[in-house]
Amino acid sequence: MNSEMTHLDELESQSIYLMREAFHGFNKPAMLWSMGKDSNVLLWLAKKAFCGHMPFPIVHIDTTYEFPEMLEFRIWAQKHYGFELIVWTNFEARERGIGYETTDPVTVTHELKTVALQQCLAAYNFDALITGIRRDEDSTRAKERYFSPRNAEFEWDYKDQPPEFWNHFTTESGPGEHVRVQPLLDWTEIDIWRYLDREKVPLPGMYFSRKGQRYRSLGCMPVSKPVKSDAATIDDIIEELKVTRVSERSGRAQDHHERNAMQKLRAKGFM
Repeated sequence: MNSEMTHLDELESQSIYLMREAFHGFNKPAMLWSMGKDSNVLLWLAKKAFCGHMPFPIVHIDTTYEFPEMLEFRIWAQKHYGFELIVWTNFEARERGIGYETTDPVTVTHELKTVALQQCLAAYNFDALITGIRRDEDSTRAKERYFSPRNAEFEWDYKDQPPEFWNHFTTESGPGEHVRVQPLLDWTEIDIWRYLDREKVPLPGMYFSRKGQRYRSLGCMPVSKPVKSDAATIDDIIEELKVTRVSERSGRAQDHHERNAMQKLRAKGFM
């Protein structure tokens, strides 16, 4: 076995361990699923961790601005994996006119993603959320822990987080609180693509070049922009990533709307 495969095996083993710790440590865990590359790796890992059965619900926060191709993939994947799918939308915000046509992207992201997630947690009483964030995505996410508490207001105190010595994780939360569990925290973007290739994980075709463009990061349709690229295969994408200096989320408008936008969003509970 070569060193690359060993590295992927180590990442896979750690992620599966963290998922199992979350399942056994909390009363009502759930997994967030954006239908993007990272969360599709999460689905695959969950299938391995629990012998083909996903013992917790899969939650998709639908902003009503999803790409049609992503919605088609959602229908296909739910049937393919057979998981319990919860789709939640903040219809109250939409009725108030919150949308990209009338409102700045940071406010829209907060209302249609974070507040929607708050509503979903309150409705189902989830005490843990398994998410697909990685440290290398941006500087704010680099501050996360594997098990990262959020208070009842959904706030994240990134300046005061519990230590995780000797694999002792935070598995307790008070009323209205929850813990974010981050099994992919140590993975890089290239790790994700190498794993997708090795395991043949299904994912939307928008990541691959079409007419000289592809999506590197997928979010809401009005604020997700493609990058110039001729990468039509995973091998092409990996080679492209080895030399690019463009950040992964450069095409996500809400990240760049104002100074420290991502840190402000995540402090309020954004995924």
